[in-house]
Amino acid sequence: MTTRKWLDRSQPLAGAPGARAVDVVAAEWRQCALDLAAGSSRLQALWTECTHGPAARALYSGANFLLLVTLPLGAAEPEYPGIADVFPAAARMQRAAADLTGLRASGSDARPWLRHAAWPADYRPLATSMEAALSGEPRADDYAFVRVTGDGVHEIPVGPVHAGIIEPGHFRFSVVGEKVLRLEERLGYVHKGIEQLFARTPLIEGHRLAARVSGDSAVAYSWAYCQALEALAGCDVPPRAQWLRALALEAERIANHLGDLGALGNDAGFAFGLAQFSRLKELWLRATQAALGGRYLNDFVVPGGVGADAEPRRTAELAACARTVETEARLLREIFDEHAGVRDRFVGTGIVTADLATSLGLVGLAARASGHDYDLRADLPCPPYDGLSVRKSVRPEGDVAARVAVRFDELFESVRLVAALAAELPSGDLRAGGTIPTVGATAVGAIEGWRGPVLVALTAGEDGAIRRCHPHDPSWQNWPALEHAVIGNIVPDFPLINKSFNLSYSGHDL
Repeated sequence: MTTRKWLDRSQPLAGAPGARAVDVVAAEWRQCALDLAAGSSRLQALWTECTHGPAARALYSGANFLLLVTLPLGAAEPEYPGIADVFPAAARMQRAAADLTGLRASGSDARPWLRHAAWPADYRPLATSMEAALSGEPRADDYAFVRVTGDGVHEIPVGPVHAGIIEPGHFRFSVVGEKVLRLEERLGYVHKGIEQLFARTPLIEGHRLAARVSGDSAVAYSWAYCQALEALAGCDVPPRAQWLRALALEAERIANHLGDLGALGNDAGFAFGLAQFSRLKELWLRATQAALGGRYLNDFVVPGGVGADAEPRRTAELAACARTVETEARLLREIFDEHAGVRDRFVGTGIVTADLATSLGLVGLAARASGHDYDLRADLPCPPYDGLSVRKSVRPEGDVAARVAVRFDELFESVRLVAALAAELPSGDLRAGGTIPTVGATAVGAIEGWRGPVLVALTAGEDGAIRRCHPHDPSWQNWPALEHAVIGNIVPDFPLINKSFNLSYSGHDL
């Protein structure tokens, strides 16, 4: 079978442009994955469900489609075929799914990913009652990190609590001297219970929770959620609201790139870069607050449109601020490029080759720095991006320097988009209404956040409730790539390599 055959069997799916859906039987689940992999499709998300019948679901993306593949499971079939050998990024997704629902992938890593002894070993947050969690006693598990042995090999455990304000994550380094032989990560320490909380949240309020899955991507998550909900409700978002959403998304992208470029300079021992980019980020956040009502736009995107308008004077000021930021950032880029110490730390450090990026399923900014040019804003654009001709930034080197270069390029492209959006912002309504979604109907939202594609799969329940909502952060694909990128580098380069990806801890705490 080929990718085309699966697409021919599929039906249109509500939500993101190009979205389709197909149901398969157990014997077809792996074959579908193999065929899609052979056709250069990517695994974007994988999760399991227990409500109203157990099922495994996987979302794939191709050049011009998103394909939701569903495998219904019988009550006596708690296992489904594993696909981590086809798509390595599936490994942790399958482990997380097993922790949450008890539905396991055959041949998968049996170690817990999310539990961390935060609840009894036989409790499943999305499958059993809360009483079961309270009746048992959580016990610390002896997590079996993979050990590297040999002369001179020793381990350096870092975290989960760090000497700063970042979220918890454990990194287990196996090293010889200062050279890293292996890195193994363990994440998911906060136990926010996001997916369980969605099941207790009304559909009309879910965007507020979505915005807080990973706070630095609030606009991307809330837009993806609303895109799915609006498709289910038959809601046509007014053009002005569409443009304001894009303005907010690009504002979010600019703020994150400014912050990370400064931090990357600091990690390379160039504190001047941190000082200057921190100043520019503060300037930008103030302009964002004046134009769109908040420094961080947690509740800007709402079902049917946006929650606040922007005055023409304020949007013009935002565009002017963007141009100021661009002028100074271009000068700082020259300084970064010409500073021998910075170049020495950036170039050739933390390499992810194009072939490795393909194998691991790398996405977003990190993938574009390793030769892959996929960007939802250009490849599967929703309004108003379908009329903005977004320019992609791609680098082949795959090192820290390439990821820095892509950040600069995308920063400047976002400045161009902000100027275009502010200049041509249409008039009209800010919100539109819709109908009550059909119970059991599913839609997928997909928005290119600053890290990469942010996805939300939403199924409507009864009486305006959420039956199931699965949010997916691009960090699921990219955290494993960090383990490869650090191999052969020295331990002191890890913070720099880590920051060049700047992945979300919070996005794993489902």
